[in-house]
Amino acid sequence: MPPTRWPLRSRRPLLHRLLLAVLIGLFVRLGSLEAQTSRRRWERQCEIRREKFDRILPEAMRENGVDMWITMMKENNWDPLYDDLGRGYAGSIGYYVFTDRGGARIERAALGIEGHMLEGCRVYDIVTPDLDLKAFVAARNPKRIGINVSDEIGMADGLTHTNYELLRKTLGEPWVSRLTSAEKVVSDFRSRHTAAGIVAFGEAGEMSRQIAEEVFSNRVITPGVTTLEDAAWWMWDQLLSRGLGSSFDMPSVYVTGADGVVATSSDRIVQRGDLLMVDWGVGHLGYWTDMKRIAYVLREGETAAPKGIQNAFDQALKVREIIRGMIKPGVTAQQMLDRLNAGIAAAGFPIMKEFNKPSSDPRTEVIIGCHSVGDRGHGSGPSIAFFNPKRLTFTIRPTNMFSIELFAWTPAPEWGGKKVRIPLEDDAIVTDRGVEWVYPVNERILLIK
Repeated sequence: MPPTRWPLRSRRPLLHRLLLAVLIGLFVRLGSLEAQTSRRRWERQCEIRREKFDRILPEAMRENGVDMWITMMKENNWDPLYDDLGRGYAGSIGYYVFTDRGGARIERAALGIEGHMLEGCRVYDIVTPDLDLKAFVAARNPKRIGINVSDEIGMADGLTHTNYELLRKTLGEPWVSRLTSAEKVVSDFRSRHTAAGIVAFGEAGEMSRQIAEEVFSNRVITPGVTTLEDAAWWMWDQLLSRGLGSSFDMPSVYVTGADGVVATSSDRIVQRGDLLMVDWGVGHLGYWTDMKRIAYVLREGETAAPKGIQNAFDQALKVREIIRGMIKPGVTAQQMLDRLNAGIAAAGFPIMKEFNKPSSDPRTEVIIGCHSVGDRGHGSGPSIAFFNPKRLTFTIRPTNMFSIELFAWTPAPEWGGKKVRIPLEDDAIVTDRGVEWVYPVNERILLIK
């Protein structure tokens, strides 16, 4: 036997070792890439947090007359602001304490909270296991202490009843008499944004758009076979594979008919002639979106949506342009809502008096809900929406993010004269120039063959 040719029995161990070495190398490489991706995301979140602490936090506290802001939490019962403030581990009780001690920046302390990711960001001046909160507060002598209690804004309402009672007992007087709601501090801090955050928001919007437009294609939907639930679960799988969060849990994939919504994310099978909608949002680097897309499932022989449905969509686009041209910073959300409704009505679109209840008026009826977005799918900031009464009183400021949302009802002959409900919703940022989109918005009805 030639010396260069090994028997099969003797070659197997070497082949196995070579294969094992390749597999180990591959796994190490994949693990390294995943670690790098995780690290890069963490580094970007640190930069967003640093910029917000440096640029946004001082104005949020000073404009609202709060010179100390305390966020309190217990192990396994984190405050809603846990991610915003840097995470970390509290063995029992922990406090993030922000104090205005003059100068350009706010002092930042994490008391009883520790951890590699929290400390590695280097955005806190003090990170200590010391829990003597009363001594810490007394040394700074704040006049007004903000705490996270709110009757409307969920993100500003993280202080539980038992934590509130414990905080009062821990501080005692005179500090208890100086406690006040920090809801406006939270709203301003979360709803104003720096460049690093705006970039992340744009990325989140683009990813949510791509997924929503792909689900309404023949790559995902086969008429007569695919269910609404199948499409929704496909979208959920995209979140999982991309490491994204969901703004509203299960994506709402639904069919709209002449009498309203027919079914949502259910076992209802997609049929030809269906008018489909998706309403959803994704979370990326602490930024969250809320947007919609519309699709029509072509019947045999059709190459476009029926004229009545297309006309309904076109009318909605006209309303969106009115909204886009009018929203500016510097007024309250209520003042802006009144102006928008007046402008829309002046253009010939009656304002619907009660949501989802169109009248017999032959014109296109409209109702708007341009709510805050970005820090969540439904955000904490000023909201040009009837369903956020307190936030209607907040002033619109540059870098506030809005979901430009409207619903338009237009009669369609294909539906026996009944009205087609067209919802449009895409995310934008308000600057001194007005509304500016952060990704390509909905301009057409998607077609499924």
